[in-house]
Amino acid sequence: MRAYGFTALGGPEVEAFLDVPEPTPGEGELLVRVRAAGVNPGDWRLREGSYGPVAPAVLGREVAGTVAALGPGVSGFAVGDEVFGGCPDMQGGFAPLARVTAGFAAPRPSAVSPSDAAVLPVAAGTAYDALTALDLPSGATLLVNGAGGGVGLPVVQLARARGLRVIGTASPAKHALLARLGAEPVAYGEGVLERVRAAAPDGVDGVFDLVGGDALRAVAGLVDPKRLRSVADKPLVRELGGDEVPRERSTAVLTALVRLVATGELDPHVSEVHPFEEAPAAMRAVESGHALGKVTLRL
Repeated sequence: MRAYGFTALGGPEVEAFLDVPEPTPGEGELLVRVRAAGVNPGDWRLREGSYGPVAPAVLGREVAGTVAALGPGVSGFAVGDEVFGGCPDMQGGFAPLARVTAGFAAPRPSAVSPSDAAVLPVAAGTAYDALTALDLPSGATLLVNGAGGGVGLPVVQLARARGLRVIGTASPAKHALLARLGAEPVAYGEGVLERVRAAAPDGVDGVFDLVGGDALRAVAGLVDPKRLRSVADKPLVRELGGDEVPRERSTAVLTALVRLVATGELDPHVSEVHPFEEAPAAMRAVESGHALGKVTLRL
């Protein structure tokens, strides 16, 4: 089958359409005929070698589609089911057929499009798990550092649904969107600490960082380290006394998320849908950091 991936570790120049064998589902896996695949920063990081020397490989960490076959030991799913979920080993989704971890898959209700469902496992799943880890009570104030990105937008919505007040740092171009979602946007960059303190003079109760580096250092002192989480800079957040976000990656989390999408309480904000032939353009949109919301491939 024809898939999109990379032939060696490196930059965009190593990406290519590949002829690869059709996959076979392993223990605890589904074989899914892909209708939509989410594009994530983790895709280009895999290509660059951030997750180890994996090459060649098919890109794509999350998909939605139709169950074509069941691997050994799988129950609760049947051939023909419409599902969405995460791919094992963070790869394989940019193809007509993909292996999906059954324990990180869920039925897709007809009210939710394949593109909207396909982007839930990585970004919205991370947002859900971060809020679970922070465990802030209703009425608490959460600072989302880098709130305008793929994980930031769902975490704002999920936090508001939990009754949290949300302050989000973002570029000015994303402030209007964050305000519509119920966050109080502040500009990042020099002086951000003073701007956050002005917005929340009584302090914030938790910080979820999606930027890392100096931007994380600038706001880390606002909270007890036990209430500091980052998915952008794991070494630094540990150095500062905080922690990363433990990922649950479960059917239960995906089911909860897709129900929120179906009821209109969570908008995945899919801003770009590219046909499979435009996989390179979809990757560049995400790697550039300029996409407002999520990007998907349509197969």
